[in-house]
Amino acid sequence: MSTKLNISLFNKMILIQALKDSVSKLNPVILIKNPVIFIVAVGSFFTTIIVFMGIIKGTFSSFNLQIAVWLWFTVLFANFAEAIAEGRGKAQAESLRKNRTQAKARKMTGKQEISIFATELKKGDIVVCESGDVIPSDGEVIEGIASVDESAITGESAPVIRESGGDRSAVTGGTKVISDKILIRITTEPGDTFIDRMIALVEGAKRQKTPNEIALSNLLLGLSLIFLMAVATLPAFFGYSLLASGLPMSQNLTIPVLIALLVCLIPTTIGGLLSAIGISGMDRLIQRNVIATSGRAIEAAGDIDVLLLDKTGTITLGNRMATNFIPAEGVSIEELANAAQISSLSDETPEGRSIVILAKEKFGIRGREVHQLNAKFIPFTAQSRMSGVDLNADDSTTHRIRKGSSEAIRSFVQNNNGFYPQKIQDIVIELARQGATPLVVAEDKKVLGVVHLKDIVKGGIKQRFAELRKMGIKTVMITGDNALTAAAIAAEAGVDDFMAEATPEDKLNRIREEQASGHLVGMIGDGTNDAPALAQADIGIAMNTGTQAAREAGNMVDLDSNPTKLIEVVEVGKQLLMTRGALTTFSIANDVAKYFAIIPAIAIALYSGKNGAGPLSAFNIMNLGSPQSAILSAVIFNAVIIILLVPLALKGVRYHPVSANAALSRNLFIFGLGGVIVPFIGIKLIDMIINL
Repeated sequence: MSTKLNISLFNKMILIQALKDSVSKLNPVILIKNPVIFIVAVGSFFTTIIVFMGIIKGTFSSFNLQIAVWLWFTVLFANFAEAIAEGRGKAQAESLRKNRTQAKARKMTGKQEISIFATELKKGDIVVCESGDVIPSDGEVIEGIASVDESAITGESAPVIRESGGDRSAVTGGTKVISDKILIRITTEPGDTFIDRMIALVEGAKRQKTPNEIALSNLLLGLSLIFLMAVATLPAFFGYSLLASGLPMSQNLTIPVLIALLVCLIPTTIGGLLSAIGISGMDRLIQRNVIATSGRAIEAAGDIDVLLLDKTGTITLGNRMATNFIPAEGVSIEELANAAQISSLSDETPEGRSIVILAKEKFGIRGREVHQLNAKFIPFTAQSRMSGVDLNADDSTTHRIRKGSSEAIRSFVQNNNGFYPQKIQDIVIELARQGATPLVVAEDKKVLGVVHLKDIVKGGIKQRFAELRKMGIKTVMITGDNALTAAAIAAEAGVDDFMAEATPEDKLNRIREEQASGHLVGMIGDGTNDAPALAQADIGIAMNTGTQAAREAGNMVDLDSNPTKLIEVVEVGKQLLMTRGALTTFSIANDVAKYFAIIPAIAIALYSGKNGAGPLSAFNIMNLGSPQSAILSAVIFNAVIIILLVPLALKGVRYHPVSANAALSRNLFIFGLGGVIVPFIGIKLIDMIINL
């Protein structure tokens, strides 16, 4: 049930359903949501009435019929653009529905267990799930740890760990437990699970217009009203000119011609594609396995100019690896490597494993089995900030080996009446300055040396930050590391700023400061402690593996739980805004071109002499055949261009990481100039075909 579906635009089933929906969307209640297309539909209706009245009176006009037909095509093509965008989302939603099962739930009532349908569960209920059970609804693990197959949601076959009390406690209904046993507290009401909300959002059932979309719709409506008033005054001007030139008033502009003029001059192109652009933006996010709770969130992603990114797992690989052993004076490197390896034998962290492997690969020190050593292993704690082993020798003496932070080892050595060398402290400071993590190793009261741990910066991340900088986006790295380490990593990664030793309160305050300065801020998080910052940020992306609090606080959820996805979300938001801006520019330029193409053509006969051509014919620069063919050509072009632009509206214009000014200049050149030229060429070609 993966959401990673790249459904073809020309899928047969989607096209057939879109054609049906194009007709059903003629319902005035639906049409009025798009004021521009509603005006076209009203004009189409009145033109059709006039055609039928002509038939009844015996004054049938094929010209009027053709105008009526192409006006209806304009409405249907606009409906088709929206329907095909919705169809792709509905196809993805149907894929989710087919794979959703009617699971049974093992509800706990006190110490008793009863079996009920998952749909009967309520928020706050406790259920138990074991190996093979389908998790019945969204919830949080409150007891136990288990491997969970989330391929139904993420498309990834590898199981994930879900456990109580951490940032990996949230579980999703429809996923499957494949090992162990967990107790889950249900956190949603029936019908409001994560999958239910996914389906509603994917198919567009809950899509609402964004503020920018509403503002643009109002602008288009305003332009339409201006053109309506302008067209309404044309008969008076034409009547005066006909009277002044001695021509019969029967040559004045008819209602079908006026309606055709109005439809050609109002921004029908962007009006017909506006909804499809918004729906396709959400669709592109879905293809990247990101669920947005609203179209507003996607738009905000395109407008943000400050990004807060966690260092671990986002900028770096997240697993610090041992890369070198640096012995203290008078200590051999083999002695240090041996002690570091022994102290790490029971350390299952990536850092501990890497120390064991490095000692084996670099010095051939074999990894010993834990039971072979007469040892007691000391686990790492936040209080002690070190771990290690106590070795019991044959002479009943105990050798204590520890590895940990320099401050913790200094205290350990000094408490054993030992000496902490200044040279070791210098090495620690130098490694921290380089962005590495120094791990000091000591045995009893003697410092043996330092293990060099390094968190590797992800390949290509510096280039991606450079692209964001070109777009005017400031990147801020957030880390709990000390200032020296943070500065080194920030320099290597190429971020613009960093926050060292950051607490949840620091993150929240930084977001508020940036917003108070007029910036739009995006951030990413997965823990309950990230929830306030996620809620405060303009774009808050919660990891699907995170806590329920984080998922509810953010306005997007990344199903793959990939922290670098924030950069892709920004690109999708930018592409959505660029597409809308490009097609709006093209549409308005189209209207300007059609104005200069049609008005002179229909005014040829005014003040005409014996040859039938008046002085205004000089403005007919396109040399259109006749007023009738000029109007009909413009109406046909107006309808066809909507269909031709549907693929661009759904796929989006090609994304380029450039500044807003550069993007505007490019749009004006390509879509502005193109919007002026294309109608001249298109209308002229159609006019030539009509006059054949």
